[in-house]
Amino acid sequence: MILCLAGTSDARELARKLKQAEHSVLATVVTENAAIELKNEKIPVRVGRLTAEEMEKIIQDLKITLVVDASHPFAEEASKNAIAAAANTSIPYIRYERAHHVIDDPLLQVVESYEKAAKLAALRGGTVMLTTGSKTLQVFTNELLHLPNVKLIARMLPRKDNMEKCEQLGLPQKHIIAIQGPFTKEFDQALYKQYGVTTMITKESGKVGSVDQKLEAAKDLGIHVIVIKRPDISYGNVHQTFEDVLTAVHQLSKGEK
Repeated sequence: MILCLAGTSDARELARKLKQAEHSVLATVVTENAAIELKNEKIPVRVGRLTAEEMEKIIQDLKITLVVDASHPFAEEASKNAIAAAANTSIPYIRYERAHHVIDDPLLQVVESYEKAAKLAALRGGTVMLTTGSKTLQVFTNELLHLPNVKLIARMLPRKDNMEKCEQLGLPQKHIIAIQGPFTKEFDQALYKQYGVTTMITKESGKVGSVDQKLEAAKDLGIHVIVIKRPDISYGNVHQTFEDVLTAVHQLSKGEK
């Protein structure tokens, strides 16, 4: 049986392809909404964040023979836990990593942390659209909300916990865009124009995460962009296409290197 970390839409598609290839799969996700999609495909699923020790117990209890980590590029803790669990139980680990590229643009700046992104946005001022989700929202509200020359707009998934967090952090309701993609370049441009965005902050998540469209839309409108780099993790066995993952899984299942 394969343990598949499947918290994103493309990861869930990979879990389906593994099942279609007649592999037994147990998927792990963080939210109930993500679990529903997998359950509809008759794929067993565990909901909730798992520690390395919890993953090890699942591996041992269910006789998992392989870990496929298709978690979000910024789910750093999940990947580290999966790597450790696989190593501690002596089973192979495979990473599916979304392909990505950064557009060459003088208005684009790449930074290594959320904190650096927030400080750079504070220096620029104007209307800042944040598209990095709710997990690190407090970094930006702490740095930007009190500044008279900055208007912070947060775009995130329309989940109850996200809205509650915005309220707790004091982000005005009129500055929240609760919406779920995928989006087109034209849609992103319409949002930028509607809110008068002068700086957009995003993560280096990859094409599936709609980053390319957001960047292209901003570039065409002359909007400054701050991109937060992916975590620097030594995954080892990394593949960027479903086909390569399936090939690697097939080879490992046959005991090949």
